[in-house]
Amino acid sequence: MPFSDLFDSEFKSRNKGHFSAIVRVAIADGDLSPEEKNFLDKLAVKLEISPDEYEEILDNPLKYPVNPPSLYLQRLERLYDLSRMVYVDQVLGPKQKEILSKFALALGFTPANVSLIVEKALSLLILHVDQDTFIYEMQHMNK
Repeated sequence: MPFSDLFDSEFKSRNKGHFSAIVRVAIADGDLSPEEKNFLDKLAVKLEISPDEYEEILDNPLKYPVNPPSLYLQRLERLYDLSRMVYVDQVLGPKQKEILSKFALALGFTPANVSLIVEKALSLLILHVDQDTFIYEMQHMNK
């Protein structure tokens, strides 16, 4: 197997894990709203998830593990996507915060800071910030 195939395989696996985590958030309330479906459709294209993979992940989102990125910036990008899914229906409650907290831990954020990170992430989404602003604000939240 060529080295480039190994890299592509790892990249695809990481994207599937990320996408399946977001699908788990989307279906956590037992219903996939049109807004959530639209978000998933767009994200699948961005993450290069094929239609067959999309259906497979929707059928069994637990098949792929959450693969935490090693770079902090990539963790923030993933947190942004997960936060957007949690907030897609514009309703926040304890269940949404609990789900996002679990995924923040799975992404590699420290348990001592998860509560603060989740609160900040959700407060930024209430303000409808874009990904660049989200990342900047998250990186500078303690200053």
